[in-house]
Amino acid sequence: MSTKKQILVVDDDIEIKELLSEYLDQAGFSVLTAGEGKEMQRVLATNTPDLIVLDVMMPGDDGFTLCQKIRRTSQVPIIILTANSDEADRIVGLEIGADDYMAKPFSPRELLARIKALLRRSSYTKPTQGRYFMFAHWKLDTLTRQLINQHDNATTELSGSEFNMLKLFVTNPNQVLSRDALSDATRGREALPLERGIDIQLSRLRQKLGDNSKSPTLIKTIRGRGYVLITEVSYDD
Repeated sequence: MSTKKQILVVDDDIEIKELLSEYLDQAGFSVLTAGEGKEMQRVLATNTPDLIVLDVMMPGDDGFTLCQKIRRTSQVPIIILTANSDEADRIVGLEIGADDYMAKPFSPRELLARIKALLRRSSYTKPTQGRYFMFAHWKLDTLTRQLINQHDNATTELSGSEFNMLKLFVTNPNQVLSRDALSDATRGREALPLERGIDIQLSRLRQKLGDNSKSPTLIKTIRGRGYVLITEVSYDD
């Protein structure tokens, strides 16, 4: 049985699909392709890729809609491909659950590096101290990657990057974490200058925790230094 990681490339540009298929295959990956949403759904019905590279502009459902559909049932890492000038596309993609983005035209070598980094992060499933981390009225299950409200046992799904970010916070409570540390935990690389991705993902995480960013009670911003989880954390197997 093959042990190759499987990558699904969803893009209506035939040249990009062929380029990435050849490049990623040479890098040791098994590559699947789809040209639009319906074809992607057919591929996903019979395959479980380890990561999806998803273009924004396609016929039929666009990449944002497809990303939302994927997130309803899967936390597979997603890298979105956007037009070079469309910063709004990158922001929206991160807000709806994508883990990283690349602007077109892009370097296949850089995309490969980001794929490898996300796959490394998504493979970190074993907890540091135990399966469950308890803080405030929340419980983080590191096996199912769910956030559980201990008041009513309601569960909240986390994207891969949100889970990695929260796990970094709960394993380092009351310690200031830099933007580079958060970026490395979620994407496997340092934050780029003026990059807003970390802010967007942190905002999404705060929303799921019910933490008001203007007057936070859980994750505080330390100006010029980073962020800190200001609560006690316990753990259990």
